[in-house]
Amino acid sequence: MTVALRFALRSPDAGAGAAATVLVALVPALVAAVAGTAVHGIEVGGLWPFALAGLLAPGGSQILFTLAVREAGPSRASVAAGAAPLVAVTIALLFLHEPLRVPLVLGAILIVGGGLALVTERSRPEHVRLIGLAYAVATTVLFASRDNLVRHLALRTPVRPEAAVATTMLTGALVALAYARRLPTRRELRAFAPAGLCFGLSYVALFEAYYRGRVSVVSPLVATESLWGVTLSALLVRHEGVGRRVVAGAVLIVGGGTLIGAFR
Repeated sequence: MTVALRFALRSPDAGAGAAATVLVALVPALVAAVAGTAVHGIEVGGLWPFALAGLLAPGGSQILFTLAVREAGPSRASVAAGAAPLVAVTIALLFLHEPLRVPLVLGAILIVGGGLALVTERSRPEHVRLIGLAYAVATTVLFASRDNLVRHLALRTPVRPEAAVATTMLTGALVALAYARRLPTRRELRAFAPAGLCFGLSYVALFEAYYRGRVSVVSPLVATESLWGVTLSALLVRHEGVGRRVVAGAVLIVGGGTLIGAFR
C-alpha cells in the first residue's frame, strides 16, 4: 500500500489522495461485511464505538500517512510508522493491563534506536523532508490508539469483525472527504485504486487478528511492514535512495517489534 501510494501521489493533493484511497478501501470492507452478515447476521446497536475508532484510523491516520509518504517517501514513512508497537504496547500496558516484561523494554530500546538511525541520516535524497517523518510518527499514535480501542471492543462486543471494519472504514472515508473538501476525480480514484484495495484487504485482516489476539502480539507482527516497505521501495522506486541507515532503522524497528511479540 505504501509503495502504491508513492506512485499515485503524482498529484500534490494529498487530501484527495487519502479520500480516494479510503473510498476504494471501503469496497472490500463492505464485501466482507455483506458476506459476514449473510452468515451471522448483524448487531446494529454495538456499531457506534467502531465509528469512533474510524475517526482515529483510517480517518486521521490515512491523511497523515499520505502526507508522510509524499514528504518523506515510502521507505522512510514505513520505517517511522513501524514504531507503532512501542506506542501500542505502552497503551496496552497502561489501560488493558497486559503484562510488562524485560523483553518489552529491550524491544522498545531497539525501536527507539531504529528511529534515531532514520532521523540522523546524513545524506537524504532531496525529496525527503523531516516534516514527513513527523507525520509518520503522528500516524503511529493514531494506529496504536485504534489498535487498543478495537482490541478493547473485541473483548466485549457481540459485533462481528466484518461489520466492525466496514463501520470503521465508512467513518474514515467521511473524515477523509471532509479534509479534502471535495470528491476525488475519476483519475484520482483510478490512480489510488491499487493502494486502496491493499488498504481495505489489510483492514479486514487486521480486525480479524485483533478479535483473536492481544495487542502485544498483533501489533509487532503488523510492524514488519517496515521491512516490506523498504524492500519494495528499493526495488520499485528508483529515486528513493534507500541507504544503510534506512535499512538499519528498518531492521532495528522490526527486531524490536519481534522481540516484543515473541516474549509478550
